[in-house]
Amino acid sequence: MIEATGRSLTDWHRQGLPPLLPPGSFRALFLEPDRDALYARIDARFEAMLNAGAMQEVVALAARELDPLLPAMKAHGVPALIRHLRGELTCEEAAEIGRADTRHYAKRQFTWFRHQLPEFEWVKPEAAGGWLEGRLRSPDERSDIRDSR
Repeated sequence: MIEATGRSLTDWHRQGLPPLLPPGSFRALFLEPDRDALYARIDARFEAMLNAGAMQEVVALAARELDPLLPAMKAHGVPALIRHLRGELTCEEAAEIGRADTRHYAKRQFTWFRHQLPEFEWVKPEAAGGWLEGRLRSPDERSDIRDSR
């Protein structure tokens, strides 16, 4: 970065970048799924991955004796499944650790979005259509709706 621009990455971050869209010219939406439903989907997806051959992929990774700090070796579930291959955990224990790791990651994503995107409105997916309709109406129509409540 310094060689190309004469400035460090810290300088670029300190200065910031101009917004991609003019402030006030857009409304931002974050679709917030129900947490319990999301976690159930994560659990089902992890189980589907195991049924589709994830264990065989982990066997192949383990056979390569890669550095455990590589991203592929730290992917959700991989460390626990490798521990299962070594006989340290049952397959179900390893799968539960993988599912829990993925749920924790999803929770961290929610936290990150809340702090990094404070201008976004959080809306449940089932309410998104109404949210969008409300933003597409003319300002007069929106005030008529507010007045009639």
